[in-house]
Amino acid sequence: RDLDHVRANMGSGREILIDARGAARFKGEAPEPRPAKHLGHIPGSINVPFTDLIDDRTRCMLPTDQLKARFDAAGIDPKKPITITCGSGVTACTVALALNLLGHHDVSVYDGSWAEWGNRDDTPIEKG
Repeated sequence: RDLDHVRANMGSGREILIDARGAARFKGEAPEPRPAKHLGHIPGSINVPFTDLIDDRTRCMLPTDQLKARFDAAGIDPKKPITITCGSGVTACTVALALNLLGHHDVSVYDGSWAEWGNRDDTPIEKG
């Protein structure tokens, strides 16, 4: 997906937007690892940090029952198309893989992610 697609979807409820960054970056409380004019997240996005989908001990993806529980707890509706964003489009792929393992195939990644959205002055931003 691209910026125009994500912007057009905002507030429509047609697609779910998941942000795979850590909670502090999502809330705008921690700096980004790459230069960004703004901190925070895309309005309406749901924070599901990619690290929450990985077993700390084995560094492998969690079993599918635990993945499902994580997405259920975040309120993700598996019947809707899902777009995933992160800092630069890389860790969003981890969330996409987890959703694919659960049988969700209408999943895409916003390639520009925060590196694009957070460096513009014409994109809305939320904090908290």
